[in-house]
Amino acid sequence: MIVDAVSRSALRWFAAAALFVAPWMATAAPAAFDLREVAPGVFVHLGKPLALDAPGHDDIANIGFIVGTRCVAVIDTGGSVRIGRALRAAIRRRTPLPICYVINTHVHVDHVLGNFAFAEDHPSFVGHAALAAALARSREFFLRQYTDDFEAPATPAQIIAPDRGVETMLDLDLGDRHLTLRAWPKAHTDCDLTVFDEKTATLWTGDLLFRERLPALDGSVKGWLAALDVLARMSVKLVVPGHGGIAHDLAAALAPERRYLQALVDGVRSEIAQGKPIDDAMAHVGTAEKSHWLLWDSTHAHNVARAYQELEWE
Repeated sequence: MIVDAVSRSALRWFAAAALFVAPWMATAAPAAFDLREVAPGVFVHLGKPLALDAPGHDDIANIGFIVGTRCVAVIDTGGSVRIGRALRAAIRRRTPLPICYVINTHVHVDHVLGNFAFAEDHPSFVGHAALAAALARSREFFLRQYTDDFEAPATPAQIIAPDRGVETMLDLDLGDRHLTLRAWPKAHTDCDLTVFDEKTATLWTGDLLFRERLPALDGSVKGWLAALDVLARMSVKLVVPGHGGIAHDLAAALAPERRYLQALVDGVRSEIAQGKPIDDAMAHVGTAEKSHWLLWDSTHAHNVARAYQELEWE
């Protein structure tokens, strides 16, 4: 949700959804915070497959942490201070080691609003080199549309930007445990970051990989497909996607998303070649994919519009 000329349609879409969220935000009862150790020292909380107009919308992203011998790295913090605090409490139940890094995989609200819960730990906040600017562009929107997901009163200071930006690659040492962070060209967003734990060969993809839940496009569909080509060649044992279940076969996990994004490209290009307007494309492109994905109706039309804006200038 980055506020620039080509993403205004995304903001309008999220804003419309958020109007329906507010009445339920304050009354939604917090659910039990499920956490699983998917590999030695690697802990994941799986987000729920909920729409943005549903109670619990702040708990839709996969988040978690990795424990070294020296300290802990958090990977994404959830869509509210409440979820961030639940994650922090889960860490404290498992280790007394300091939290030295909070890593954000991209700018979207469901991955970053929990950062404030970790401010008292004084970690280094780490993200893509473009994340700070993306958060600055999104700050007003977050405060206006997700007020109840902050600690009251909602303030700009609660939106914590990285103090360390990754231009290409960065190695973080947690003590007997090295994480390799990789910054990607524009794909899902313009600030996507992946995290690879060398010790367990576990890859955290952020939202470069959606499983079950329909991918949401706010960056470049062509860039995203190019990123999938690179990811598919990586040798990993375990994959933590941004949304959906844990996977062991990376190439197989990527295949449905690749199929959908390619259908988006092919369909939009066909519509443009025929001189069809964007509204027609939104109604017809990629409909054969609908049965394969959750939350189609709340996401697909936005994806088509975003792809159309990109591809019409090829």
